[in-house]
Amino acid sequence: MNQAADTNWKTEFYDRLDAAHLAPLWERLKGLVPSEPRPAAVPAAWHYAELKPYLMEAASLISAEEAERRVLVLENPGLPGKSQVTDTLYAGVQTLLPGEVAPSHRHTQSALRFIIDGTGAYTTVDGERTTMHAGDFIITPAWTWHDHIGANTEPMVWLDGLDVPLVTFLRAGFREESDEDLRLPSKPEGDALARYGQGLLPIDMKATHTSPVFNYPYERTRAALEQLKRYDRIDPHHGIALRYVNPTNGDWAIPTLATSMRLLPTGVKTLPYRCTEGTVFVMMEGSIEAVIGGQPFTVGPKDILVVPGWTDFTLNCVSEAVFFAFSDQPVYEKLGLRREHKSEAAA
Repeated sequence: MNQAADTNWKTEFYDRLDAAHLAPLWERLKGLVPSEPRPAAVPAAWHYAELKPYLMEAASLISAEEAERRVLVLENPGLPGKSQVTDTLYAGVQTLLPGEVAPSHRHTQSALRFIIDGTGAYTTVDGERTTMHAGDFIITPAWTWHDHIGANTEPMVWLDGLDVPLVTFLRAGFREESDEDLRLPSKPEGDALARYGQGLLPIDMKATHTSPVFNYPYERTRAALEQLKRYDRIDPHHGIALRYVNPTNGDWAIPTLATSMRLLPTGVKTLPYRCTEGTVFVMMEGSIEAVIGGQPFTVGPKDILVVPGWTDFTLNCVSEAVFFAFSDQPVYEKLGLRREHKSEAAA
């Protein structure tokens, strides 16, 4: 069969298959089952000095109550219009002015808050209020009522990270607004930390999907990192890294989102590393020169850095750096899909 005849029968046959809602796998196999992951997301960074003016302008144009959640979505340049920071994660930056109220709602998506700037605002989660401080990691478990109340004196800014793409793919998204004022707490502040965050649990406590500790204060995390810096070895790929855990089962604090805090001493350069899941880093202290997929970035306090999945990266610490990281590693682990590659020498 000559090439023209071969093309003709394929075209005619494929047209009939299409009309019958069928497709030839042999034409699509390599796209459906690639030799390795091919993320659409690209390396990206948002510098807080450039981001903050947009946050303040948004605050001048629409109130937190009108917006329900006044957030600027971090849209990956490789995924325009998709409201995704990586191929599988959502992230946005939320701001709350003094005295403002972001009204109560709940949703099936799990959420994390990492406080970037300010202090004194608070969020209420299922009846317990917690005050926000820069560097705190706060959990909003799936389907829990939550609101946010502004500080008395200064704007508050935090990163929202959610498993929105996963829940959307599964068509499992639900949301509900409250008709009641849930701002008055029914539990004392610090109740969850006292019950579950001291290396002790109530004797009849059962395992929970999401950590019952919903505020992990930065002060405690920072002190733990400092202790490890004195006495522990520095991992060549991750630096000094501590993951947030659910004390009822030892798993990640959120079942679909991996969260950790990391420290790199001055002068340390990590070895090339890549893994299947994309990762978002939020700087708290210090300065890092990163190379992600061959692209250079320099980030400092309050800046946000994105590493797509299956993309080599290195971090060179210019001045001692402390930074938060989140990914959807637990999803890959639970499905048996996670892979990582650790280079043993610098590229």
